[in-house]
Amino acid sequence: MRHLATIQTIAEIKSIEGADAIEAARINGWWVVVKKDEFKVEDKVCYFEIDSWIPTHLAPFLSKGKEPRTYNDVQGERLRTVKLRGQLSQGLVLPYTGSGNEGDDLTEALGIQKWERPVSAQLAGIARGNFPSFICKTDQERIQNLPEVFEDLHAKYEVSIKLDGSSMTVYFHEGEMGVCSRNIDLKLDQTGNTFVDVAKELFTDRYFDGLAIQGELMGACIQCNREKLDKHTFFVFDIWSIEGRCYWDTQSVRDFCKRNNLQHVPVLHKEVSLTDLKLFTTDAILKYADGVSLTHPVREGLVFKNIDGQSSFKAISNLFLLKEA
Repeated sequence: MRHLATIQTIAEIKSIEGADAIEAARINGWWVVVKKDEFKVEDKVCYFEIDSWIPTHLAPFLSKGKEPRTYNDVQGERLRTVKLRGQLSQGLVLPYTGSGNEGDDLTEALGIQKWERPVSAQLAGIARGNFPSFICKTDQERIQNLPEVFEDLHAKYEVSIKLDGSSMTVYFHEGEMGVCSRNIDLKLDQTGNTFVDVAKELFTDRYFDGLAIQGELMGACIQCNREKLDKHTFFVFDIWSIEGRCYWDTQSVRDFCKRNNLQHVPVLHKEVSLTDLKLFTTDAILKYADGVSLTHPVREGLVFKNIDGQSSFKAISNLFLLKEA
C-alpha cells in the first residue's frame, strides 16, 4: 500500500524569487510551498504526497473558503501538483508533534485515501474476489522517495515509457486463467468488460502455467485515450513467476512478448546506467522523464527497472502532472 502520509523531517528550505509570504521546503526529493518562517530545517512534520485525499478537518484551508468536495463519502480535497510563483509544489506539509520515527506511515491513522479517477462502466466489471495474494501488485515507488538509488550509479536498468492506461494482470494458476484490474480479480463469465474481453482475445487457447503477465491496458474510455488508439491494446511490462515468487529479468520479458506476439511497453534503453545517462540527481531524472509518449506530446513519465527484474522505480513527468493529471 502506498504511504501517502508519513513522518518526515525538513531537509532544506529555499526562498522563492519575488515571494514575501511563502518559501519552498524539501522533503526527500519533493518540494512543497509553505508559509514563510513556519518551518525550519530538521523540523519533524507530517508529509502528504500528491493524489492524497485530505479530509477537511485536517486542512480546512485547502478548500479556499468554498464548500469541500466529497470523495468516497469523505469531505476534503485532492492534493495536486501546482506551481506557485514559478515554484513547483507537490504535496502538503503540516506540523507534527506526536511520537514515531522518520518514515513511519500515518496514512490509515489519519484517514487518508488515494484519489483515483472514476472507473468507466466498461472497466469496473464484476469481481470474483480481491487481487490474488500469490501475485505481486504492479506499483513502483517514485524516485522522490528513493535517495538510495544514487548509491549505485552503475546499476543497469531497462528504461521504458510509462503509459497512461489501466493496470491489467492475466494469470495462469492451477489450470485456470484469471484476469485482474488493479485491485480485483474479475469474473470471466461476464460480457462487456474490457479487461476480460481483451484477455480472452489474446489468450484463448493459450495457457502459460504458473505465470502472471502484467501490463497496461490502453484504448477507448481509458484515461481519456490520450494516445488515440483505435483498438484496445495490452502493453506488457512484467512477468511474475507464481511458483518462484519473483519477476522475470527484462530481456526474458521482451523475448517472451516477441515469441508470443504480445505488445511490450516502449523501451528507450535496454541496458543503461544512471552514469551512462548522466543522471546524478532526482531533479535530473525528473527532467529526463519529460518527453513524448506513443503519439501524445506529453508522456506520463518513465520506468527504470533493474535488468534482473527484481526492483524498479518510476519518474512521473512534472509536465504531465501540471498539464494532464
